[in-house]
Amino acid sequence: MRADSLGALALYAGAVVALVAAMVGLSWVLGERHRERATGQPYESGILPTGSARPRLSAKFYLVAMFFVVFDVEAVFIVAWAAAAVDLGWTGYVELLVFVGILGAILA
Repeated sequence: MRADSLGALALYAGAVVALVAAMVGLSWVLGERHRERATGQPYESGILPTGSARPRLSAKFYLVAMFFVVFDVEAVFIVAWAAAAVDLGWTGYVELLVFVGILGAILA
């Protein structure tokens, strides 16, 4: 990069930092401060909160979540393989089969 480009970048970064600092500072100085009991409670469309915010979830939920993560990661790698399938040839195809086999064993 040239020196004039770095100078422009530094000027832009300084302007951004100054603008953000000014907005945060003004909101802190001009903002209202409330200490009422209802201020700290969550507001959900006018419905008062009931119960705990941390309900117990069944093990089925975690199993479905793990299936989703495994299949999602698998899909990412298979799409990347498909984009380069011609260049990878049969070696890449065998490696993909090994990868899918390992993930299948993990799921089983």
